[in-house]
Amino acid sequence: MSEIIEQLGKWLQHVLANNTLYDWLVALALAGGAFLLLMFLRRVVPARMKILAQRTATEWDDAVAEMLTSTRLLALAIVALYLGSLHLELRPGLRSMLTTVVTITLFLQIGLWLNRLLVDWLQRDRAWRRDEDPGNVAVVNALGFVARVALWAVVLLLVLDNIGINVTALVAGLGVGGIAVALAVQNILGDLFASLSIALDKPFAVGDFLIIDDLLGTVENIGLKTTRLRSLSGEQLVFSNTDLLSSRVRNYGRMYERRVVFKLGVTYSTPRDALKRIPEVIREVIEAQEEVRFDRSHFQAYGDFSLDFETVYFVLKADYNYYMDVQQAINLAIHQRFEEMGVDFAFPTQTIHLVSEASPADASADVRDGARKLSAEADAGDASAAA
Repeated sequence: MSEIIEQLGKWLQHVLANNTLYDWLVALALAGGAFLLLMFLRRVVPARMKILAQRTATEWDDAVAEMLTSTRLLALAIVALYLGSLHLELRPGLRSMLTTVVTITLFLQIGLWLNRLLVDWLQRDRAWRRDEDPGNVAVVNALGFVARVALWAVVLLLVLDNIGINVTALVAGLGVGGIAVALAVQNILGDLFASLSIALDKPFAVGDFLIIDDLLGTVENIGLKTTRLRSLSGEQLVFSNTDLLSSRVRNYGRMYERRVVFKLGVTYSTPRDALKRIPEVIREVIEAQEEVRFDRSHFQAYGDFSLDFETVYFVLKADYNYYMDVQQAINLAIHQRFEEMGVDFAFPTQTIHLVSEASPADASADVRDGARKLSAEADAGDASAAA
């Protein structure tokens, strides 16, 4: 037995790559222990954090717990092997290579963690915006995509820097290439930044009714390049985001009440007492409607063929159909009240007065002369007939 132990001791003292077999076994044991410990932490820590996160109202701890679940086994194995290698005496080149490998692994793992945090935040934000602000979901997705591209670009540059590539020249080259690409796609980039402006400033949202120049419709989708509206006649209207922001946009979706101005005219033969009662009658009719606030009603002007009254009131709902129902009810009620009062609505009429330029005496003399002339012509005709 002692001979076996002695032989085993001698075997363990054999040198392999500047380290004894005993040192290699110790390094392997350290690496295995570190891997098991990291595996234990990978399983236990996220689970404990999820339990704790359920007891709090904040969301950052939930995000951290989700982030830790993206830890890769390969990354843990590489870190464990590196920790075990610290017990060994390695050549400087090999040690440098191991350090580079573990550094790159850590950079990639950190990138995965941050990417997971970003994805989790985007999912939570999308879930909120689907209910509160559905129009900007696409824009938020685009921002998330840009952020993820930027994240992995930074990770890539760090990895390239650690493997000995001169990233300064690479970044300079990418900058020049980026300028060339930006000039080539400046219209697309303009629309992209316009969509970001819409997302941040929120001049309108999905569902709002817009009037843009002589076009009108309801917003269906706000995209990265275009915004699409559905017109009242059914067709889809497509606007580039840049053109949309440079136009005068009337947003009826933000209307909280509607101001209504209407005029009516009555005939000039309407009695003065009835004219005095008309504004009060109109007021009573308007105030009898629900969700309506009366503002004023006045005898405004003497028109060409009517006595004109102007009335202003507010509908306290933005819905257009409700406004039209109210206006119809008011019109019918005014018509009924005017019938009861004997007031006639005016319509376009013209009165023509014909005045002769001759005086009445001259006209009578002309008539007498004409009669005598006709009588003389008649007598001459009778004499000619007798002959």
